[in-house]
Formats: sequence, structure tokens, C-alpha cells
Amino acid sequence: MPREILLNAFSMNTVGHVSPGLWTHPRDRSTEYHRLATWTGLAELLERGMFDGLFLADVLGVYDVHRGGPEAALRHAVQLPINDPLLLVSAMAHVTRHLGFGVTANLSWETPYQLARRFSTLDHLTEGRIGWNIVTGYLASAARAMGAEMAAHDERYDLAEEFMTLAYKFWEGSWEDGAVLRDRARGVFADPARVHAIRHDGPHFRAEGIHLCEPSPQRTPLLYQAGTSRAGRAFAGRHAECVFVSGPSVAVIAPRVASLRAAAVAAGRAPDDIKVFSALTVIVAETAGEARALEAEYRRHASGEGALVLMSGWTGLDFGAFDPDQEVRHIESEAMRTALENVTARGDPTRRWTVREVAEFVAIGGVAPVLVGSAAEVADAVEDWVDRTGVDGLNLSSVVFPETFERIAALLVPELQRRGRVKRAHRPGTLREKLFGRARVADTHPAARYRLG
Repeated sequence: MPREILLNAFSMNTVGHVSPGLWTHPRDRSTEYHRLATWTGLAELLERGMFDGLFLADVLGVYDVHRGGPEAALRHAVQLPINDPLLLVSAMAHVTRHLGFGVTANLSWETPYQLARRFSTLDHLTEGRIGWNIVTGYLASAARAMGAEMAAHDERYDLAEEFMTLAYKFWEGSWEDGAVLRDRARGVFADPARVHAIRHDGPHFRAEGIHLCEPSPQRTPLLYQAGTSRAGRAFAGRHAECVFVSGPSVAVIAPRVASLRAAAVAAGRAPDDIKVFSALTVIVAETAGEARALEAEYRRHASGEGALVLMSGWTGLDFGAFDPDQEVRHIESEAMRTALENVTARGDPTRRWTVREVAEFVAIGGVAPVLVGSAAEVADAVEDWVDRTGVDGLNLSSVVFPETFERIAALLVPELQRRGRVKRAHRPGTLREKLFGRARVADTHPAARYRLG
């Protein structure tokens, strides 16, 4: 039987997301990101279109590396302004029954006590359909805004390890399964003997207290992670249940998928304890000619400078300081270590990239491949991509919002269903049950160590 392909919509509570300039397209509605109806309508569309989830990216701080300031980011609406994605989830959950929500939250500027309550609350309100995309933050502008120093890349993962340990203690180790009685006759809501204070004293965090929320359907939310550096892969191997990867070719993605599964095994877990989603952008139409015309139409609205603002922020390298025809070579920074590598050192090792070419490449869909064609052509390419990379699913970004998702739901999903690659009905249960067949983390997951009883 062909392997099922999982589908996430990839979006952000902002203007444009990863296709800078497309907000100027007359059919684009991403400028209405601050209206609740925009998001409830999207959620309903995705559920009808058999998407498994909505993956909401987020970033704290502004992209101010390009030319040394935020002016270009403001001018082109490059992920600025940006609102809190978590506050969208309750409303979207209210109009859907099955759609999952993977939401980015930056642990560098949170406390485990507060974040654990936030996600437990959403796990209750979504009836178990919430996931947390764990990020450590990479923008120096966020550190300055928080009045803090920016930690080095690998040091951020050291802090993340302890953060996760404490969060797991709150989610799994504070309330026993039978602690909540709701006994009206005796007037006892919860048995105090079965609710336990968490005590933690570590290098980064100290805490003593009871988790504020009663046990939610999943307890620990489904855990996403998006880092693919060496430290990020090791962290994912220990903690992640789903991993988001991004890159332009099979040559980039396939080894990353293999290394992530190997990292899970090294951490005492099974290779299939991790579902890997790769970024992809799809422009699909009734015919190949119509799709090519649509792509050309979209590219007339793309912002090359906006693309360089993104790359400057992702890499820490000011692309505005270079001549457009200057060659770009791979360098390492404390920001997103794989972003520049995707299009220089490993995207195509034989190619010499200029700044202008990087801008053209990134302007539609960021560093993800762009598939253009009829439903049959795009389905062929999707199947080939999934089968050759070994990913479990796709994070599909929009070019024109929400038109891209509408076209995927109307054209691509039915074609993939005909091929047996996408489900025809939603499965019951929590998000973790839908993806893994279990409501709680696996026994081999580090969160399981803190279970009571």
C-alpha cells in the first residue's frame, strides 16, 4: 500500500509570511491577519480540505540585520507586524472538530510554569488538538527587546533541555490521573493527596508549585521541533514527535531525515517515533499552462528586497551590504545555521550563487521547493519528493493567502486521494492519536519519566 502523506498548512499571524511582497496581489488577504474571521475561515477550509493540521510559525523580534535596521522589514511587511499565534487557536478550534494546531512558542523568553499552563489550557479547549513547536529564538533584536543577552546557539539548547524537564514535571507529574473527582455530593472537586507540588532546582530554573491545570487530554502537547543543526538534531532525537525541516532539494532533505531518525534511535526511541514534515510550496491549476501563468503573475508581486530581509534575519549576514551580482559563500552564524547552507553549500554544491539569485530563489516560499503544474503533475512531484526524502508529511505554505490553500484543497488533495496518498476521512481522537495512535507520549519519551503511578 502507498504510504499516506500528512498535510499541514504552514502560516503565520502576520502579513506575507515566506513570500514577501505577495500581500500586494489583489487577491491576497494576508493583510487581514488581525481579523478573527480570517483565521476561522482558514481553519474551516483546511478541515474540509483534509489537512491534518495548521502549523503556525512565529518569531519574536524584528528582521533588522538587512542594512542595519528594520526599515526594509517595515516597508515590505516582512513578518512585521506580527501578532501572537496562540491567541488564534481557541476560535479556530471552535469552528472545527479535527484540525490540529502546531504553534510556535519561544522558550528562551518564557518560564516553564507559565508556558505549561498556556498549553494545558489550549489542550483542554481544543480537546487534545494542540501541539507546541519548540524554538529557542535566533534574533538578536528579540534579546535586546527583552533586555537580555543573546546566548550562543548551542547554549540555547542547554537551557532548552532543562526547560523541557521542568515543563514535563508540571504536565506529567503534578496531578495524578484520578485526582479530579468532581464529587458534588461530598463537595470535593479534587483529592489533595493526589495533587503534588513540583520541586526543581537547576542551573537555569528554580520552581516549587502545583501545576495550575487539571490533566488535559494529551497532558504533554504534541511536540514539534524545527532545528536541524547538530545540536537541534540531538534535541529533536530526545524530545520531538514531529520535526519541521526546510530545504530546496532531495539531496538536502533526505540526509536530514535519516539523521533525525538516527538521533531518535540514539536517544532510546524508535525511528518512527518522529514524523518529519518538509516545507513545500505548490502553485497548482487546472492545466500546466494555467499554473505557469499563475506563477508568473505571482512573481510580478514578489519583493526581492523583502527576500533579502528574510535571509539577512535568518543568517545574521547583511545581504544589503553586497552588490547584487556578488557571489555568496556559506558562512556560519549564531542565527539559523542551515538557512544559508540550504541555498549555497548544500542546496546545489556545484552552483555559484549571487545575491540577486538568492533573492529570486527565496522570494516565493522561502528556501522550500516550488512545485508548479496541473494537479496530476504536482501530485507526481509530491509523491516523488516524499518517497525519495523519506518525510512523512508536508508543510505547505501559501503564496497568495488563502488562494494557495483553496487551490490545494480543490485540486491537489483530490488527486492525491485518488492515488491513495491522502486520507478520505478524518480520524477520531486527539492530535497525537491521529498521528501516532496514542493519546499520551510514548513510554520511551523523556516526558514519560515523570508520570505518576
